[in-house]
Amino acid sequence: MMSIRLTRAVVIVLLMIGCKTTEPSSTFSPTMWLTTSNQQALFDEIEGGISPSSSISGNTMIEVNSSITFQEIDGFGFTLTGGSAFHIHDMDDEEKSELLNELFGQGDGKIGISYLRVSVGASDLDATPFTYNDLPLGQTDINLENFSLEPDQSHLIPVLKEILSINPDLKILGSPWSAPSWMKTSGSSIGGSLKVEYYEVYANYFVKYIEGMQAEGIKIDAITIQNEPQHDGNNPSMVMSSDEQKNFIKNYLGPAFELANIDTKIIIWDHNADRPDYPINILNDPDAKKYIDGSAFHFYAGNISALGEVHEAHPDKNIYFTEQWIGAPGNFSSDLAWHTRNLIVGATRNWSRNVLQWNLAADENQDPHTEGGCDRCLGGVTINGNNITRNPAYYIIAHASKFVRPGSVRISSNELNGLPNVAFKTPDDRLVLIVLNDTDGSKKVELSIDGDYFSISLNSGAVTTLVF
Repeated sequence: MMSIRLTRAVVIVLLMIGCKTTEPSSTFSPTMWLTTSNQQALFDEIEGGISPSSSISGNTMIEVNSSITFQEIDGFGFTLTGGSAFHIHDMDDEEKSELLNELFGQGDGKIGISYLRVSVGASDLDATPFTYNDLPLGQTDINLENFSLEPDQSHLIPVLKEILSINPDLKILGSPWSAPSWMKTSGSSIGGSLKVEYYEVYANYFVKYIEGMQAEGIKIDAITIQNEPQHDGNNPSMVMSSDEQKNFIKNYLGPAFELANIDTKIIIWDHNADRPDYPINILNDPDAKKYIDGSAFHFYAGNISALGEVHEAHPDKNIYFTEQWIGAPGNFSSDLAWHTRNLIVGATRNWSRNVLQWNLAADENQDPHTEGGCDRCLGGVTINGNNITRNPAYYIIAHASKFVRPGSVRISSNELNGLPNVAFKTPDDRLVLIVLNDTDGSKKVELSIDGDYFSISLNSGAVTTLVF
C-alpha cells in the first residue's frame, strides 16, 4: 500500500471540510495573534486569520526552515524596578494577584513573562538611591558586617516571591547601578569608579547579595557587573572601563564565585550597541573569559548588528539584550514597530537569548525616580491604585513571551524588505513566527512553514505572532 504524507496545509483543509484523518486535530491548529498600529486589535487571537494554500505566487514569501537552528532562548520580559515593585505591592491583594497571574502565568488571558531584571541596590527608578551597605561619610566596612537586603524587604522581595509562586522557573538577572559610595572615587551615588583597594570587598558584596537572595528563596540566575558602565550622569551610576571590568572579573569576582561555589552567570558590558569593542576586549583575555557567560546590550546608540559582531568574535559566549525604554506618553504605532523591528526581531536575529524592556510598571506620573533619574520612563503597565493601563511595551513583549517559551530555539527564516520577522521552535515542537508589516500599505504575506504553505493579510504597522 502506498503511504501518504499529510502536510499541515492538507490536514487543515481536510478538517475544514469535515474529513476524518488519523492525525489529531490539535497537532495542526495554527493560530494568529494580532496587534494593529491603530489599536483596533491588541494582541487578539484572529479566527481564520491563517489560510492554507496549495501553491505560492508573488515575492512576499517568508520561508521557515526548522532544520536550521541558532541560539536557545532564555525568555522575554522586563526590569522589575524598585518603583515597579512598590506600585504592584501597594495594590489590593485580589487585584495584585490578578495582575501578576496575567503577567507571569500561562494560559488564556496571560502573557507568560519568563525573564526579569532587577537592580542590585537602587536603580534610578527607586525613590532614592541606596545600596546594601550604606555608611555615614568617612566610614568603611571591609568585612561587610553591615550588609543587608533590608531596603528591598518592603516591596521588591515580597513581589518577587509572589511572582515565583506563579512561575518558579522565572530567570532573574541582577544589575548594580553603583557600588556603595564609600568604595568609590566620587564618594557619591553618582559617577566615580570603584577604588582598586575595594575590588575584593566588592566581589564579596556580590557573593553576599546572591547568597542573601537565595536565603529568601530567590535564585539569581545571572549578574551583570555594572549597568551602563560608560554613563556617569545617572543617579545612581558608576564608571568602569573594559580593562577595569576585566581585572575585576579575572582577579576578584570569578575567584570569589569559585570559592563560594556560586554558579550565577557573569555577564559583561550591559550598555549600548555602539561599543562592541568593550566586551570583545574583555573576552580576548582567556583568564577573564573563563569566568564569563556572555555580553549584554542596550540600544540607545549603535547598530543592533553589534550583538552579532560580538557573537562572531566569541561564538562560544552568549548574547543578551537587557534594556530599552519607551518615553512617556508613548506613541503606540511607532513604538510597536520600532521595538519589534529592532528588539524582538533584531536582537534575537543577532543571537540574543532574551529581550527585556525597561521597567515593568510605573504610575501615571512615571514615578518614583531618584533625583536626576528618568522622569519619562513609561512602564509596561501604568498602575493607578488598582487600575491598570497596558502600554506599548506590554504588547511588544507579549507577542514573544506567551509563545516563545524558555528552551525554544531560534530557527531559520529569510529576511524580506518591509517584513522583519523571526522564527522559533518551542520545546513542545510548535513553530512560532513573529512578523511586522513595516511598509506603508497592507500586505498579503505568503508563508512556507517547513514546506507547508499558508497566507495571511497584514495591515501597515501591524505585528502578528503565528503559531503552527
